[in-house]
Amino acid sequence: MSRVGKNPVPVPKGVNVTFDGALLTVNGPKGSLSRQLPAAIEVELSGEAIVLKRHDDNRQSRSLHGLTRALVSNMVVGVSTGFVRLLEIHGIGYRADAKNKILNLNVGHSHPVMFTLPEGISASVDKQNVIRLEGIDRELLGQTAAKIRAVRSCEPYKGKGIRYGGENIRRKAGKTGAKK
Repeated sequence: MSRVGKNPVPVPKGVNVTFDGALLTVNGPKGSLSRQLPAAIEVELSGEAIVLKRHDDNRQSRSLHGLTRALVSNMVVGVSTGFVRLLEIHGIGYRADAKNKILNLNVGHSHPVMFTLPEGISASVDKQNVIRLEGIDRELLGQTAAKIRAVRSCEPYKGKGIRYGGENIRRKAGKTGAKK
């Protein structure tokens, strides 16, 4: 039995869960999320918890059991409290600005990079160098953060670029002077 998959997913107050065929829909105060679940996983809905079980014990079902439970848990947490991801900008003259659904990044390119945020993700900028991304879909939030980070990922010599909040960049020693 999967250690993750056997744990029930608690459903907080104000969150409604419906299961129709293979489509699981979770509604909450922050919004609504739906996901098509694999046929090998069976869903049991009780008042305050969601229990996921697998039909058989083959390798594919075992691997999907824990994954599906984690995805359902992320859906429930997302519609009830939401997720936040922080990005830090390091470098002289590097800054960001958020207006509407467009994130304007000045990170050392010859032009400012205009990054359009996907639907369901909002951004705010603190002190011109900390980007705060918020959303209810954890998968989309992580993918958006990775795309923004890829605009100018941190280089190992000076540590300039965009990094995740709390990420440590492994620094390299620069060149030493040549002896003649």
